[in-house]
Amino acid sequence: MSLSSRMEETSLLCLLFLISLLSCTTNQARLTVSPSSSQFFEYDFVTLSCEEDDSSAGWTLRRNTSKRQRTQCGDGWGEGAGSSCNITVFPHDSGVYWCESREGPISNMVKLTVTGGSVILQSPVLPVMEGDDVTLLCKTKTTPSNLPAAFYKDGSLIRKQPTGHMTIQHVSRSDEGLYKCDISGHGESPSSWITVTGKPATTAPPTTTTIPTAPDLTADSSLQLAFRIVLHLVVFSPYIISTLIMMSLYQCRARGIGISDSTKPTLPDQGLDNEHDDVITDVTTEYHF
Repeated sequence: MSLSSRMEETSLLCLLFLISLLSCTTNQARLTVSPSSSQFFEYDFVTLSCEEDDSSAGWTLRRNTSKRQRTQCGDGWGEGAGSSCNITVFPHDSGVYWCESREGPISNMVKLTVTGGSVILQSPVLPVMEGDDVTLLCKTKTTPSNLPAAFYKDGSLIRKQPTGHMTIQHVSRSDEGLYKCDISGHGESPSSWITVTGKPATTAPPTTTTIPTAPDLTADSSLQLAFRIVLHLVVFSPYIISTLIMMSLYQCRARGIGISDSTKPTLPDQGLDNEHDDVITDVTTEYHF
């Protein structure tokens, strides 16, 4: 694969990665309540806010109550302040609240209860995570909130606490239910539902993905190409050097043979041969005599 083809493939993969990230992004909002409680006394001041991931989605706080259905903040109740709504609550404000965008999606829903009585149960307004600790507070309107209180779940007594606080440690799905409290001599609170959700699956921490620019890709590819050239040279250089050495030796040997043939002195081989023949003849003659 050529260098330009490899760069085009890398750019395409980066583009597909960005598209997949954008396709997974959705506009969402989460409704929060301050103070964080699902029960309030009459005349309490409450702020509900749409915590937006994208303000351009145009989130609006809406509610359903026993009096009116699906009305938005400022329509006869509350005062809008951006994506928040401030309310001085009354019993008729009890109902379900949520954030809604102009495109249609909605946030989580929250049920608020406003009482004209003298006792409320302060409990989590949002679902609690499985394994967390949850504290419930039985509170009176006019007296200190450290009076002895009895706590109930689904109509059955759980325990009595001397200070009006009860902590449920490491909540599980079995702790989900309808809770209320009672303070002797003051009365009983309304009931509120506590929702328990499972913990999300553990995932690896996200890593930051840096998409290299074109100059980075070119430099990286050039380095890879240079490295491969050097690698090939290292691998094949012994063979090249060996071949050159052999060729040099062969040439030197050929030159050496040529010089010895042309300059070799003439030895008296013939004379030695004649003398050798005379000796043999003399010996033979002498033997027959």
